[in-house]
Amino acid sequence: KRKCGHLTARVRELEDSLADAVEKAAAERRGRVRAQQSLRRALSEQGASPDKGKPATAPASYPMAPIGTVESCFSTRNGTPRQPLVVPLARATVVLNPARVAAEALEGLASYSHCWILYVFHLNTDLDKMWKDPARSKLKAKVRVPRLKGGKMGVLATRTPHRPNPIGLSVAKVEAVDGHAILLSGVDLVDGTPVLDIKPYLPYSDSVEGATIPNWLEVDGALAVESIHFSEHFISSLSNCWAHVQKQALYASADEFQDLIKEVLSWDIRSLSQRLRPHQVTIESKADDCGSKADKDCRNKEDYQAADSCSIVVYHLHLEGIDVSYKIDENSNIIVDNAALLPSAANQNRCSYLTWRDKLSTL
Repeated sequence: KRKCGHLTARVRELEDSLADAVEKAAAERRGRVRAQQSLRRALSEQGASPDKGKPATAPASYPMAPIGTVESCFSTRNGTPRQPLVVPLARATVVLNPARVAAEALEGLASYSHCWILYVFHLNTDLDKMWKDPARSKLKAKVRVPRLKGGKMGVLATRTPHRPNPIGLSVAKVEAVDGHAILLSGVDLVDGTPVLDIKPYLPYSDSVEGATIPNWLEVDGALAVESIHFSEHFISSLSNCWAHVQKQALYASADEFQDLIKEVLSWDIRSLSQRLRPHQVTIESKADDCGSKADKDCRNKEDYQAADSCSIVVYHLHLEGIDVSYKIDENSNIIVDNAALLPSAANQNRCSYLTWRDKLSTL
């Protein structure tokens, strides 16, 4: 009994030590992210001073500044669709900067069904390298492709955000236009995305008859999930959350918001690295006696592999200020089992469904 007691105490000591190490690693990661964000802001605000000693040459860069910002239902990159129009209920408002673009510039846009959005991949972690020294940024020539299950393809043969120039191009459905704002649907844009330009979609020239794609893109259901189910606990928790966010959300009701969740999760939104090494997730026990490892943040591969075999991974999707928790098994069956308010939910001040309700009712 004394030996068992000593071993139990030792196990608890090691578990506490592991938990402390995990928390320190998480704190260090948050610090690195904050440092990267600060560096990006500083570099973007730094003006380029001309070198008077050198002869005039062709410009190495071109002056561009965002004309507006995206207010999206997607709070983070994780969960944002990889392509436009695959999630029809995904909504966003593009709010133009009145100092740069007059409201009259949008006159006539509402007559088009769709438009092109040109924007900046502003959350890329390699932006600081490009600003410091573009010629030596060492961007990868090949990237891993989700549909190829980690197989690599040339960066310019993919839609990856990690490009020589971090410029994105998306098509979206124009729902309504009001003043300096445009309501879009079917978007694949994360909240806060800087918009460079907006162009109307022209079917006679933008839709190419007879266009072809590589065979690896024609695989049906390569990223589709098998099923999606909502637990009773999720329904009740969503109802509680919706009472706090409904005045700021782009959706008319909790039921419509639930339909959005189903559309988003109908594709496996996890990156290849998340499928192999779950990060920014939680570990949850299936049984009460699975140890205090449960409910600890899983930050790296070693942490995940150390989890008990009776543990499962809980993933998180952030939409409209709500943290949606879900699980996915080896057969791609998804259970959505909780909704919780995010700390930032109360601080949102943006266009909502109530802003657009009258415009939408006249369409």
